Formats: sequence, structure tokens, C-alpha cells
Amino acid sequence: MRDRLELRLPRLEEEAEFLRAHRATTPDVPNFLDSYEEGMPFARYIEKLEQQARGENLLRGHVPSTFLFAFDDARIVGRGSLRHELNDFLFRVGGHIGYTVVPEFRRRGYATEILRQLLTIARVRLGLARVLVTCDDDNVGSIRAIEKNGGVLENVVSGADLDTPKRRYWIDCPAES
Repeated sequence: MRDRLELRLPRLEEEAEFLRAHRATTPDVPNFLDSYEEGMPFARYIEKLEQQARGENLLRGHVPSTFLFAFDDARIVGRGSLRHELNDFLFRVGGHIGYTVVPEFRRRGYATEILRQLLTIARVRLGLARVLVTCDDDNVGSIRAIEKNGGVLENVVSGADLDTPKRRYWIDCPAES
């Protein structure tokens, strides 16, 4: 899988695969797609993601971020987001990196590989030596993916504003994969 998994934006001709992954995942994970609005022209969505990566036209409270899809051959198996910096909210519970695997592809190691590749991108493209990755305290799959990638648990955060306590991990980013 490591050789086959590619993190990238979809090409315009891959819109049907994009919509398949979106529909398969959204009932479980309403935030599977960042900034997507149902019925939005696909080219416009890709343009919005490119703008976010450049830090243009950001919503209030948002930071520049790179949002990529995980392709295994022609199938989108998940997605990852890499926030270029942390604001107060992200430092507390959001972290630099978020990822989701499409339900039919879960428990196959994709989350671990998506995170591994995002760590390399964080170092190579953004110059980040260390990143914060968070997950729900009861998300065993995410905990495993984070710890397999060298995550060191700093603490668990809870509060009235959180449905589930969040585990906060720091991970050193490799210079190369």
C-alpha cells in the first residue's frame, strides 16, 4: 500500500470518484470535505482548496491549510488536511493534521499511511519539525495510527465545549520518507 497511496488533489475527470467518496463518508463524518457545498462546481471546489493552501479568502478563525485526497490507484480511500499553523483552538483540540478514511477502506492501515505522508509534507513543504495531532479519546484506530507514527501523548483535554475528551500528541516530522 505504501507504494500505491498518493496524496493529491483530484483531477477534474475524477469528479465521480470524489462524489462517491464524499457520499460514502459524509453520514459518518460530516466534515469529510472542507469547504464543499453540495452541488458546487467541482472546478470551483478544487480552486477553493488551492486558495486555502495559499492562505487566500480564509474564513474567520481559519488558518492556511493543505487539503489532499488519498488515492489508492483510482480510488479515493481517504483524505488528509495539514494546517500550516496553529491558532488557539487548533492548539487546544484541532492540531496540525486531520485525516479520515472512507468507511469501506478502514482497518487496512490507510490512516497510518496518510498520516505518515502528511508528516513528510509538513516537514518538506512547510518546514515544520514537529506537529500536533489530536483525536477523540475513544478513537482506537486513530490512537494506533498516531502512535505508529511516533506520536507522544502530551495530555487529554476535556471541557464543556467537547462531546468527547481529546488526546493531544506531538510527532517529530521526518526530513524524508
